[in-house]
Amino acid sequence: MRNFSKITLSVLLIASASFTSCNNDDDEPTPEPVKASIYTRLGGTTMVADPDNSGQMIEKGRLSFRKVVNSTIGLIVADVQANATGNLKAHFAPVLAETGATQATNIAKLSDNLTDFFSFNTGGTNAVNTYSGLNMVAAHDPAKNPRMGTKSSSADYTKFVGYVGAAANANGVASNTELYTDIVAVLESLRTPIVQK
Repeated sequence: MRNFSKITLSVLLIASASFTSCNNDDDEPTPEPVKASIYTRLGGTTMVADPDNSGQMIEKGRLSFRKVVNSTIGLIVADVQANATGNLKAHFAPVLAETGATQATNIAKLSDNLTDFFSFNTGGTNAVNTYSGLNMVAAHDPAKNPRMGTKSSSADYTKFVGYVGAAANANGVASNTELYTDIVAVLESLRTPIVQK
């Protein structure tokens, strides 16, 4: 009988511990899953063939950003050419005044710089995504960056954000997605240092 009582007591203790453990799990909130970085959601570090550089590979996240950046630059150039008096024309005048190979080279540098910036600041951790340019205030102040024609107004920046959104849409990021919303949030976090007039 004594052995039976010890066994019964042991079973009751184990059952009690299990029941208590189950109850504690129910009382604790389930932790939110960690959201992958924007860079990861755009393809991350998966290596793919670089469509612009034959025989070279590129991280898919970086390629995604480069496509959006290049599409954005294309939209800005088209706007500037269509609007002889638009604010974006004044802002980008020094870059667009460059001619021939110099202009192509400097627009390519602008594309690389923006791709570096967005890749680095949205989760791109490899050395290729290192941003070493000016801080946002200096980069958008014509007194510190001669490649800026004028300071940006809030309306100029809103137009720029719209072009990035259109470029993201054109490159497969739909407006009604969490990824799109997160990209816009990054852009909006930069409004204060960029808008200087």
